Amino acid sequence: VSSHKVEIDANASLMALLPVTLLLHKPPGFDAMADLGEAGPRVKPAHQLLQAGTHMADDPAGTRMLKRHFAKLAPSVPLEDGASGLVVFTQDWRVARKLAEDASLIEQELTVEVAGNVSADTLDRMNRLKGSSSQALPPVKVSLNSTSDLTSKLRFAVKGVHPGLIAYMCERMALEIVSMKRQRIGRVSMGALPVGQWRYLQAHERF
Repeated sequence: VSSHKVEIDANASLMALLPVTLLLHKPPGFDAMADLGEAGPRVKPAHQLLQAGTHMADDPAGTRMLKRHFAKLAPSVPLEDGASGLVVFTQDWRVARKLAEDASLIEQELTVEVAGNVSADTLDRMNRLKGSSSQALPPVKVSLNSTSDLTSKLRFAVKGVHPGLIAYMCERMALEIVSMKRQRIGRVSMGALPVGQWRYLQAHERF
């Protein structure tokens, strides 16, 4: 066909595509683990935010975005619907297996804003808080990040955290949660990733 011109992409390769892992800054109100097929009036899957238009503009990974990168992505590491922060979606079975099998060993860091001021005694009691006889609490380190006239920001570092744990701990201390954000999973931090946007996991990053 003489009227058409075919050009091969300079970055094209005959090598098989490697599986990718995407890191999303989930806004509050989205379900981190819901499948796209579950979308409805009551369910907003965070998965639906993974699209070309929400890719971080200055993604440090430098990975060339392909349509196939959005296929067969599995969510990992649950996060409360009302919380914001780092959520992981991966095509790599090795990443998925590590996050699942080492869930009790991988530390997560969360910033929790609570109403009012938090005393040193309250922090001490939170760090020594025990669960029930049938349900022990995982190791938790709680520290005061910052404070203002109306609220205080607490830093939680937890291994084996699960949805509802931090809310339970704050309820035990009569603390009202204003907001919650997951900053880090293992050694991978959300960094400057804007809310509602995603980036690629870099080659050197390990959970």
